[in-house]
Amino acid sequence: MTETSRAGGIHRVRQVTVDDPLLRPLFAELAQEYGSRYGRTDELHRFPPEEFAAPHGAFLVLTESGHAVAGGAFRRYDADTAELKRVWTASSHRRRGLARRVLRELEHRAAALGYRRVFLTTGPRQPEARGLYLAAGYTPLFDLAADPESLEHLPFEKSLPAA
Repeated sequence: MTETSRAGGIHRVRQVTVDDPLLRPLFAELAQEYGSRYGRTDELHRFPPEEFAAPHGAFLVLTESGHAVAGGAFRRYDADTAELKRVWTASSHRRRGLARRVLRELEHRAAALGYRRVFLTTGPRQPEARGLYLAAGYTPLFDLAADPESLEHLPFEKSLPAA
């Protein structure tokens, strides 16, 4: 478990399983968000939970005062690439750099497992996510000048340093 103290509380990073009760509030809010933006929530159940478990994946949750405030996961995409999924910050904790913290933790753990690259996709109706990934040094694999609504997914990649 990693721990840092920041203004607003102590943040602990825990590796959990997809069914950990800590994740329920985050998943509930994520489902609501997907529903309001896309009219569906099926993306949350697209992959079996074991894909986000060791030895090829991980699910991390960032807690503050024992409550989940942010989280994210990765799964094996191919032998050299981890795919990030479910990067999320609770709405009441946004604009505090927590999603960037989750990204750094996911990247660090993926590199420690031998992955050399991370890949992810976000949706065209998630401009906050698009901005986060660009600010965090991810390379867009789509035309940035295109209308996001004309694209089904917005894919990104980033090379990882050797562990």
